[in-house]
Amino acid sequence: MVASMAAFAFEDLFLKRAAVSLPPGQVVAMMGAGGAVVFWLFAARLRQPILTRRALSGAAAVRTLSEAGATMLYITALALIPLTMNAALLQASPLVVTMAAALFLGEKVGWRRWSAITVGFLGVMVILRPGTEGFQAAGLLTVACVFILTARDLSTRVMDASIGTFQLTTWAYLALVPAGVILMAVQGQTPQAVDPSQWVDLTGALITGLLGYYAVTAAMRVGDVSVVAPFRYARLVFAMILAVIFLGERPDFWMLIGATLVIGSGLYTFAREARVKRALSMKADPR
Repeated sequence: MVASMAAFAFEDLFLKRAAVSLPPGQVVAMMGAGGAVVFWLFAARLRQPILTRRALSGAAAVRTLSEAGATMLYITALALIPLTMNAALLQASPLVVTMAAALFLGEKVGWRRWSAITVGFLGVMVILRPGTEGFQAAGLLTVACVFILTARDLSTRVMDASIGTFQLTTWAYLALVPAGVILMAVQGQTPQAVDPSQWVDLTGALITGLLGYYAVTAAMRVGDVSVVAPFRYARLVFAMILAVIFLGERPDFWMLIGATLVIGSGLYTFAREARVKRALSMKADPR
C-alpha cells in the first residue's frame, strides 16, 4: 500500500506538470486513451469482454461516469492549486465514504465516527480557509471530486461481483476520452502539439498510475483491509516531499494543521470500524 501511494504521488506530480502546460481536457483524454489500451489488453487476456451492455447500465454505468467526472475535476484542480493542497483535500475521501455509506447504504455509524467525520470536515475548512486571503476557490474542485469519488466507491460496493476488475478499469479509462473532449469544449480550449518534455510527463503519469493501481489491488487482496487501508495517508507525505523538491512548494502552518485534522480523524475512523467489526464477529462466533 505504501508503494502504491508513492506511485500515485508521482502520478500527481507528472499530471500537474502536464496540466499546467497543456489543456487539462487534453491531458484527461490522452490519459484515458493510453490507460484504456493497456487495461483492454489485460482484460482480453483474461477473457473479460469490454463492449457489453453491462458497461452502460446500473451501478457499472454510475461508477464509470463518476470516475470520468472526478478525473475532470481533479486534473483541473491540479493545474490551478498547489499539489500539497490538492493531496491534503483528497485525504477526506474515506470520511465522506463512511458518511455516505451510513446515509445511503444503511451502514451503522455511531456517534464516535460521526464526531470524527465532523473533525475531518473542520480540517478541510482549515485547509481551504474560506473568507481569508489564503482561500483558493479552485480547491472546491477537489472537494467536489471527493464527493463524486464517493459515488464511485458506493456503486462499486453494490455492483455485480461477476464484473471483472479489468473490465471496470477499462470502462473508466474509455470514459475519460469523451470527458476530456467535453472539458476542452467547456473551457474553450483546443488540442495542442505535445513536445518531448510533455510526453515525458504524460508517459510518466501513465506508468506510475498503472504501477499504483497494481500495487493497491495487490495490497487489498493480500492484506487485511483494516490494516492496510490506513496506509493510504502515506500519499500525502510523498506528495508533500515531491512538491517541495520539484515544485518549490512550502506548505504553511494552517495547511499542515488542516491535513493533521483530516488524517487524524480518518485514522480514528479506520480504527473504530475495525473494532466494531471485531466485536460483531465475536458475537457471531463466541469461540
